[in-house]
This record gives sequence, C-alpha cells and structure tokens, in this order.
Amino acid sequence: MSYTAPLKDMLFDIRHLARIDEIARIPGFEDAGFDTAQAVLEEAAKFNEGVLSPLNWDGDKNPSSWKDGVVTTTPGFKEAFRQFAEGGWQGLQHPAEFGGQGLPKTIGAACIEMCNSANMSFALCPLLSDGAIEALLTAGSDELKATYMEKLVAGEWTGTMNLTEPQAGSDLAMVRSRAEPQPDGSYKVFGTKIFITFGEHDMADNIVHLVLARVTGAPEGVKGISLFVVPKFMVNKDGSLGARNDVHCVSIEHKMGIKASPTAVLQYGDHGGAVGYLVGEENRGLEYMFIMMNAARFAVGVQGIAIAERAYQKAVAYAKDRVQSRPVDGSIKASAPIIHHPDVKRMLMTMRAYTEGCRAMAAVAAAAYDASHHHPDAEVRKQNQAFYEYMVPLVKGFSTEMSLEVTSLGVQVHGGMGFIEETGAAQYYRDAKILTIYEGTTAIQANDLVGRKTARDGGQTAKAIAQQIAGTEAELLKQGSADAKAVAKRLKAAREAFVEVVDFVAGNTKASPNAVFAGSVPYLMLAGNLVAGWQMARALLVAADELGKGQDAQFMQAKITTARFYADHILSKAPGMRDAIVEGADSVTALAIEAF
Repeated sequence: MSYTAPLKDMLFDIRHLARIDEIARIPGFEDAGFDTAQAVLEEAAKFNEGVLSPLNWDGDKNPSSWKDGVVTTTPGFKEAFRQFAEGGWQGLQHPAEFGGQGLPKTIGAACIEMCNSANMSFALCPLLSDGAIEALLTAGSDELKATYMEKLVAGEWTGTMNLTEPQAGSDLAMVRSRAEPQPDGSYKVFGTKIFITFGEHDMADNIVHLVLARVTGAPEGVKGISLFVVPKFMVNKDGSLGARNDVHCVSIEHKMGIKASPTAVLQYGDHGGAVGYLVGEENRGLEYMFIMMNAARFAVGVQGIAIAERAYQKAVAYAKDRVQSRPVDGSIKASAPIIHHPDVKRMLMTMRAYTEGCRAMAAVAAAAYDASHHHPDAEVRKQNQAFYEYMVPLVKGFSTEMSLEVTSLGVQVHGGMGFIEETGAAQYYRDAKILTIYEGTTAIQANDLVGRKTARDGGQTAKAIAQQIAGTEAELLKQGSADAKAVAKRLKAAREAFVEVVDFVAGNTKASPNAVFAGSVPYLMLAGNLVAGWQMARALLVAADELGKGQDAQFMQAKITTARFYADHILSKAPGMRDAIVEGADSVTALAIEAF
C-alpha cells in the first residue's frame, strides 16, 4: 500500500502548537518560518512517497544480506540513499558551516517522521548519522570536524553508534573493548560490538564508527569509558579515502522486523588493531555518547509515531474497502464496509488519536529543543532545556509503546487477513517492536524519568508542566463548548493523578526505591498520556477558533472530534494508573522469586 504524508496535521502542529513563527524570531532561524516549513515538508513528502515508500515492502521480503564480510542492501536502497543525500535531507537540521541547511529540529522532526513512515529500515541509516554528527559537533576536535563533518552532513559517509557488547547488554559499565595509545596520538582499538545498525553496508563510500572503549589503565565501570572515531576506511590528508581499517563485519542478525536494515556484529583489531581517534577527553566517553543517545531517543520516538501513521492509513483503507455484515443500527440493509461498525470505528479512532497526540507532543518537544539551543535569552534556554529533557523519555517511551498498540490494532482491523503477510499489515507490527527496545528499553527510559528528571529536582519540572496544563484547562472552560468542557474534565483528572504520582516519586525514590521503580514504566506512560492529551486539548482550542473563522471546516472538526475521543478513551485511563503506581507496588514485589 502507498503512503501519503499527513501534511495538514504536521503543519497544524508546527504552526499552532510548536509555534514555528516564534522560532523564526530566534537569531539564525529568521528564514525558517511557516512558509519555509510548508515548502520543505511538501518536498519531503514527494521524495518519501515517491522514492522510499515503494521500497518498503521489498525490504521486508528481500532483506540485506551478508557474505564474506560484505553486506549488500535491498535492491534499490543504494540508489535511494544517493537521491536522499543529493536532496540535502541528511543535512537538513545541521549547521550551514558544514554544508547543512541549519533548519530547526521542529521542521526536521516532521521530515524524519515521513522518512520512517515511508521506509523505517532505510530511515535508520540517516538516523544514526544524525547522532554521530551531534556528538562530533559537541565534543569533537577541530581536526575531527574538519575530517568528517562535511562528508557526514552531505550523506557521502554514514555514521554509527557502537555501544554494547555480547556480555554487556544495556549495562555499559561492563564494556571490555580496549584502546591502546599510540605515539602519533591515535589509538589502536580492539573488541567486539553487537547490534550495530548499518554497521556495514554498500550505500556510502565510508562508515564513521563512534566506539566506546577503555583506554589501557582506565578506571573500572562507566567512569573509565572513552569515545573514539574509528572509520571503516582511513582518511588521507587531502580528504581522500585510504586503506581499509581493521574493523570488519563478521555477521548480521536475522530479525523479526526492520529486515532491510543490517544489524551488524563488528570485530575490531583482529589484524593488529583498528586505528581510532579520541573524541574529547579520555574517560568522558559515556557523557559524549549520551549526546548521540538523546538525539537517537527522540528520533526513535518519532519512528513510533511514523509506523503508527503508516498502520493507521492502511487500516483505514482496508476498513473502507472490506465488506462484511450489516451495520447494527440498520442504516444499511445489506452487508457494508466494516468502517460502518462501531468497534471498527473505535479501533480506528484509537489509532488516530494516539498518533496525532504523540505527533503533537514530539513537535512541541522539538520546538523546546530549538529554543534551548538557540534562544538569545539564557533563562529561556534554561527553561526549555529542562522541558525538553523531561520530554525525551516521554517521546521515546510513550510513543513507541503506543506504536505497538496501534500496529496491533491495525492487524485486528484486517481480521484474519491481518495475520497473512501478503496484506502487509503484519510488517508494521513486526517493525514496531524494536522501537521499545532501541536506545534503551522502556524501563530504561522510565528509570531516567524517575531519577534524573523527577527525583533529582524534587519534581519541580514536572509540576511546572502541570501548571501549564492547568492553564489549558482554564482556557477550555472559558471556550465553553460541550467538547471543551468534557476535555477539560478529563484533563484535570489526569493532571491531578500525575501530580500525586510526581509527589510519590520525588518523596520515595531514596527511601523506598523498589516501591517507586515498581511503577516507573506506568509513571512514564501516565506522563506521556497526559502530555499528549494536553497537546490534543490545545489543538481543540485552536481548531475551534479556526472553525469559527471558516478555516478548513472538515479538518478542524475532525481535530475537535479526535481530541474529544482522546480525552474520553485514552486520557481517562490516568486516574487508574495513579492507583496502580501509588498503591500497587507491594503486589509487584511480593511474590517470592522461587514462586515464579
């Protein structure tokens, strides 16, 4: 099935919720207002609908392959990546000084969503390059930037993130790869890295690996980890490619989804040592890697939104076409398309509301990122930084868990045909599963939300968000329509539940850690649900105002209806989640291990 980019919804969010024209008042973004956003998104839609989407099915059926250390990607991927790079899409939100377009993340996030909806396996390659670029921008020396940045930004070379190892999993304190200093200032790197997305492929001339390793004599644990650039091919003084470095792909994984994306096992140093170059200072590697990881975590959350959108579009098309049974209200006297049945509508509305809520949440988070990095006022930067950092685990954790529910519903709408691979519905479900695991499982995102984002500041950032939500409730009541009042009621109940949970987390993380962390993922899900619901409430207010002006009545009425559905059917879950978190910890931990 073809993909159609949801441009109207994206542009609505960018204009009214993320407020792109305010971002365009920030120095450096003067040319990045709504008109620019619209033009860029329209071009992105053409590329993703026309070039990447047709390759998605082929990638699932004819995945990347490995033979004798060489990885060959799905037919068509190499040419598509060349077009992607030539179109400037890799450099969209990267600095102009390195050949990028320097556009805000607010615009870039929407383009990333389209790319992932069109072809998630393909989109993973530029996603990892984005992370490598961010890390080098922040911690790389002038020499490293001069050597690698322009090629990465241009998409001529791609980047990877090499964290985990067979024995380490998510516990990076157990990383054993080692780096030996050399007289010329370089290092020789030795070790094995697993789960390296696009760690080897045929789509670019060089691959720039960012690798965690321990310098000889470094402290144990996370304090002794350093970060290195290890290129697949050495780079000569004039920028041309030299000899092959001592890093080799020894296998790729056979996966349940994203099959066209090669997930590599990389071996470093089997032939004397891979040449690497230190990023920043020794023993600060994890700090630098988190720059990549935070960029990747946000992007993976956007992937969840993207795959949910693709599944929703397919389910709607099927429901309008599949004829089965008479409607229960007798409105049609013969068998009718299943979209007339109330439960099918319920499933489709759930898919739609979740997707639109998370898209709005991601757009607002992206705008906060732009302000936190570029606004001239230091206090504004600080406030937006705190907000963005709180949002990252929500965008990543809630949006990816949401995508599992939405893609599962997509299969369910198809009925038995959804279980048949030929319809394509199952691919989205399979592809979505990795997203709750990538860049830290949902529990790891929740641990971050509890420890760094809530307990550390006593819940101040979370409560500041709650205060903003209370302001939206007041606006809804002032607006006064039946829909606005209903949404205000649900939003208030969800906010109050959230504040109680925040108090519980902030007050008990040190004294009763098991009790708090037993509910860490439910806390993340409650927070994500609330913030997405808040954005839908804000969207309702805008849509009602635009409707009053006679603007695009069909779209605005659908936005109001979707916001009302979100409040009635999704936001309404929040008080029960509060009960499970605050009062349900004992039953999580009570059962003896021997009884499992």
